[in-house]
Amino acid sequence: MNLHSTYRQVGLLLSGVLLLLAASCDKKDPELPAPPVTSTTPYNLTLPTQLPQDVVLPTDNSMTVEGVDLGRKLFYEVRLSRDNSMSCGSCHQQSKAFSDGRALAIGVDGIAHQRNAMSLVNLLWEPNLNWDGSATRFEKQARTPIENPVELHQSLADGVRKLQQTTLYPPLFASAFGSATITEENVLKALAQFERTLISSNTRYEKSLLPGGPRLTADERAGRVLFFNHPGEGGNILARGGSCDHCHNGNNYLFTSTNFTAPGGLTQYFNNGLPVSTDLGRFGVTGVASDRGKFRVPTLRNIALTAPYMHDGRFQTLEEVVDHYNEHIDTNTADPILLLSNTPGGTKLGLTVTEKRQLVAFLKTLTDSTFIQDPRFSNPF
Repeated sequence: MNLHSTYRQVGLLLSGVLLLLAASCDKKDPELPAPPVTSTTPYNLTLPTQLPQDVVLPTDNSMTVEGVDLGRKLFYEVRLSRDNSMSCGSCHQQSKAFSDGRALAIGVDGIAHQRNAMSLVNLLWEPNLNWDGSATRFEKQARTPIENPVELHQSLADGVRKLQQTTLYPPLFASAFGSATITEENVLKALAQFERTLISSNTRYEKSLLPGGPRLTADERAGRVLFFNHPGEGGNILARGGSCDHCHNGNNYLFTSTNFTAPGGLTQYFNNGLPVSTDLGRFGVTGVASDRGKFRVPTLRNIALTAPYMHDGRFQTLEEVVDHYNEHIDTNTADPILLLSNTPGGTKLGLTVTEKRQLVAFLKTLTDSTFIQDPRFSNPF
């Protein structure tokens, strides 16, 4: 092969390589798939017309269908406990209006908490949570029972790690919050969204106020009068009353002491004349001497379902509770609002046996049977 022929073959080879390079340059690089677009569905939180409408929801945790559904699953998720044996729903059972039927809550290690498990009813309207008001946001409250050694006894970080290892939760978090990476913040946000939906508003008492509604019995009607009346109502020294709505305001249908006329809402705390105990209540949060022995006023909605009663579960029945307020309060420690009597100059409330029976009969009309059977709040597992 002569030199001319060799140069010609090399030239042809180079031309071919250049053509291949040019063709490859004309091809576009393959496009990477676009990141998924998360689209959540706003949750339609319908407030019963008789309940206060001035609810302010946090701007950093908008309620969505996906978030509420996730929160419901997390509420009943045992992986949030140290030994995978308990969930939030263990101490807050739907059939008991989200209480647990125990005097004192029991955690995963079988140790009793110093307090009774509060009912989770209509907390949407409560600016402060827990018996002592120590939690001021839903988005923070759940961390305490999860991490408390006498409750679920597990760091939230460990709970997140266990959730991340499942096939169930990463897609649910992606749907609710746009990321399959589970965070402590989003666990708490989802739980808060679900708990805000626990609204109870369909009691026999409320139905009796509607045109054509069921009529309360004679005892229940008399009990209602006692509930709302104060002794000596309207200047009539013979007027009988139980003064219950001083602390359990029934005019806003929440039956708690929260004052909605105050800016941002105001939770009130009372010493209800129980014997002095080692649990100092609100004082443990504020350090203010006058807060010793004061506790948040729980709602009376579904009260017939949430025994035992008081922050330490000392009373087993409503009759015992009424007996306490009628005959046994410590007049040295109780708030003055409780020091009323149906006997002029008396030191005890002084309801008769019949009146106490009537008052209990009215309290039992505050049960919402649809709430404790609502499938939206039930255990999804």
